[in-house]
Amino acid sequence: MTGYDNLNFRVSVGKKKYVLKIYTGDESIDFLKATDEVLDKLSDQFPKSIPTTTGEKIIQTNFEGKNYLVQLLTYLEGTFLGDLPSTNETLLNSFGTFLGKMNATLLSHRSPHIEARNQNWDNQHALMNEDLTKYITDHSKRRLAEYFFQQFKEVVLPYQYKLRKTIIQGDANEWNTLSRNGKVSGLIDFGDIAYSFLINELGVAIPYALFGKENLVESACQIIKTYHEQLPLEEKELEVLYYLIAIRAVVSVCNSTYQASLKPDNEYITISQKPSWEFLEKWITINPIHAENEFRKACNFNNKTSANVNTLLGIRHQVMSKSLSVSYKTPIHFEKAALQYMYSADGKTYLDAYNNIKHVGHCHPKVVNAIQRQAAKMNTNTRYLYQNLTDYSTQLLSHFPKKLNKVFFVNSGSAATDAALRMARAHTQKKGMLVMEEGYHGNTSAGIEVSHYKFGHKGGDGEAKNIFTIPFPIIDLQNDSFNQSQWKNNLVLAISNAQKNGLAGFIAEPILGCAGQVPLPDGYLKMAYELVREAGGVCIADEVQIGFGRTGKFWGWEHHGVIPDMVILGKPMGNGHPIGAVITTSEIAKSFDNGMEFFSSFGGNPVSCSIGKSVLEVIKEEEIVQNAIEVGNYFKSILLKMQKEFPIIYDIRGEGLFLGIEFRRPNETKSITPNIKEELKKRYILTSTDGSGERTLKVKPPMIFSKKNVNEFVLKLREILNQV
Repeated sequence: MTGYDNLNFRVSVGKKKYVLKIYTGDESIDFLKATDEVLDKLSDQFPKSIPTTTGEKIIQTNFEGKNYLVQLLTYLEGTFLGDLPSTNETLLNSFGTFLGKMNATLLSHRSPHIEARNQNWDNQHALMNEDLTKYITDHSKRRLAEYFFQQFKEVVLPYQYKLRKTIIQGDANEWNTLSRNGKVSGLIDFGDIAYSFLINELGVAIPYALFGKENLVESACQIIKTYHEQLPLEEKELEVLYYLIAIRAVVSVCNSTYQASLKPDNEYITISQKPSWEFLEKWITINPIHAENEFRKACNFNNKTSANVNTLLGIRHQVMSKSLSVSYKTPIHFEKAALQYMYSADGKTYLDAYNNIKHVGHCHPKVVNAIQRQAAKMNTNTRYLYQNLTDYSTQLLSHFPKKLNKVFFVNSGSAATDAALRMARAHTQKKGMLVMEEGYHGNTSAGIEVSHYKFGHKGGDGEAKNIFTIPFPIIDLQNDSFNQSQWKNNLVLAISNAQKNGLAGFIAEPILGCAGQVPLPDGYLKMAYELVREAGGVCIADEVQIGFGRTGKFWGWEHHGVIPDMVILGKPMGNGHPIGAVITTSEIAKSFDNGMEFFSSFGGNPVSCSIGKSVLEVIKEEEIVQNAIEVGNYFKSILLKMQKEFPIIYDIRGEGLFLGIEFRRPNETKSITPNIKEELKKRYILTSTDGSGERTLKVKPPMIFSKKNVNEFVLKLREILNQV
């Protein structure tokens, strides 16, 4: 049998069987002797060396000019865990007992040769494998591996001098662990023996024992409980176990992927790859808070507690205004997040189908690393020179037509709106602004002034003097018709009214998010831009919600065959970090350079630029825009089929991963959509509502949303609609 570095042969002498092991790696004879001393301390459930007639247990031999070390070992009977159709509770319990007894026996054993060893399969040195992620070609898998490496640095490394260390076998995988009569009976192959964290024995063994399991945490606890009965674990060891379990599976897939590229015909290398990936994809859906508390319970430790939701809400209301609303009737207290999942303090995992700000995923490792590295290096403002400002500006502008060649950095989309309005008015020397009905452009005074969604509703002051609202170009869905001449008349009338005091420009989102994810009809934006420019105004595209590829094109206005004079950026630009920008032409930038300095204390700072650059790199490297097209089209196609089945689905609209699902019941006096949102929350899926009568369910997940995530969403939505 071929291993990663060694050759193993079964030798039969009469009725007796042995294992002949030929070491083809770089093991020294002193290290192998030290390993043999460990095996001598253990029972006959472990391999034992068979000495030669001269008493040697390890011999050196030469074959075809190469030196090899050779060892003859006892042969252990049994069935590999990997060959069992499933592992039951009895087997898992015996596994924990077996490992606990082994580690208890070795707890005080010392060996300089083993302790001096540093090798990449030792969980404590997992980061030795981090560079191997580049061999993983599947974007979602590579991102998953990189996420757990990043979390290893964040969660495990701070404990590296606090955890108990001892000699561990370090590789109790499904092809090294034997069973007989329904219990673990033996453990072979001490090639990865290490002086490591004691808890790494479980961190290594558990993922392999859970392959194919549905209830991963419950099964893990069966091993942990019986291990703890043999060798009591410490609380701090349980605090890192979730991530040690994950990192072992990551190390395995990284090495198998790399080795497969070198030895594509070696089946041993790839045998565990598929179940390892399946395990990791399940493991990330498990809230680490829940996992740790279950581990603690298995060892009779008290759960870690977090602040009560009502207590947090009460304090929030004491120190903040109630005008800052919270999502859901009963808010969720979140503690962590990972890619497209969010982890609540009470141990639940939520699929995030709503947070478009986390454009490339929560805690994306590349973005997190960019923040950490630059924050540790320097942060300042744009009055100084630093290269990542010019690097990022150049990289960002490469995604725009040549005429849009100037960037003004601020620290939010709202601030970008404010700056864009100032620029438009400075360039035209006019004040009037055309705005769309139900449009929203930010929370500053200037942003509210051009947001009908705010000034036209409860608490709003109505149209300001220089603001002119264009009625939304409605399409009659029931008759699939529209009145283009009426649209033009509405535009012409609004422009005419604005020109009485001077038209500065027109601001609109290509898809109106707060209106309920409503796209502007084909041809409308082109017509509007032509009419506005004929009247002397400039055209501003608000890409704060839909930019950076969300709709399947890098910018929403690209769907309409137009080029704006200014583009407002925000939200996804920094993946949650506060950064925004205005992109405009040289002519408008020159008009704005009128003697009054433009300065934003935080706009374009080194940390923000590093983050923004990392987001652009992820979008390119992971083909995020293509994912929005494929997954968005898949999502929309399933929803359209559901619409035929459930007439309550009135409309499905949007592009890519920016979708609106509008629900209406005959003769309804109150929208049912908020109830659907609450029911999805009960099923651990995050969404929101908006639009006229709050009838639209907003779906705008992180751009790494997968077809599997779509299937989960649709399954839960179907359950709800069947009840409705």
